Amino acid sequence: MVNQKYLDKAEVLIEALPYIQRFNRKIVVIKYGGSAMLDNELKENVIKDAVLLKLVGFKPIIVHGGGKEISRWVNKVGMEPRFINGLRVTDKDTMEIAEMVLAKVNKELVNFVQSLGVRAVGISGKDGGLLKCKKKVSDAGDIGYVGDITQVDPKILYDLLEKDFLPIVFPIGYDDNFDTYNINADDAACAIAEAVSAEKLAFLSDIEGVYKDQNDPSTLISELHVNEAEELIREGFVGGGMIPKLNNCIHAIEKGVNRVHILDGRIPHSLLLEIFTNKGIGTAILREDGEKYYHEHD
Repeated sequence: MVNQKYLDKAEVLIEALPYIQRFNRKIVVIKYGGSAMLDNELKENVIKDAVLLKLVGFKPIIVHGGGKEISRWVNKVGMEPRFINGLRVTDKDTMEIAEMVLAKVNKELVNFVQSLGVRAVGISGKDGGLLKCKKKVSDAGDIGYVGDITQVDPKILYDLLEKDFLPIVFPIGYDDNFDTYNINADDAACAIAEAVSAEKLAFLSDIEGVYKDQNDPSTLISELHVNEAEELIREGFVGGGMIPKLNNCIHAIEKGVNRVHILDGRIPHSLLLEIFTNKGIGTAILREDGEKYYHEHD
């Protein structure tokens, strides 16, 4: 008799098959941040997931931040990180550190991907004129060199994908005067996903997804149409840091991204579980006419 463990493995592979067929040659943008960037084992899992997506025929693009690492280096050189309303105040010196740190993180990720047998190229939003921006205006005061994206030129990403590279992007952009700006990584991932009409945009962060009741983990919502997501915000079910994330998701879908996933990067292989299984593991947000894959009673 064949061991049940092996049968279960085969079952998992069969369950993945329609998704592999469906998304073959499609672009998937992965926003990588949070604790999963600091823990080496989690980092390894995320990168292995992205490499697997590439090897089964997807076209992944990774967009990453590095906020915690930037704060660490700002402290290291004896400067105090400053925040206004949750936004990092980025003066000229901090901007210099941010760019160096993000470039360092970027090349570590490139190295990691290549060690798994896939060719990767790391770029910033300045390369190929990818992310043009203007200074972000905050009601709370001047936050320095923080940018709002005004234009995305995805040509460099298409060129890299066409030549079979996995692009890894860090969110530093430029303005009309070619000054350098730090950009929120969620915003950068959304703007890039919109510009390349990505099939999927996945946010890996430190939250499991969207809950109907924030205090009850059993109320995790597997799939939401855009109007349902808007309703949750309106009715006050969603609070704090989830509001800008959900708004980003809604905006991305309105601009042509097919599905947006909010995932907990602290769960090993959450990306694969979300993309290749019927129920998934986080929350998927889909267009009004988007078909729900998962039905409670299936």
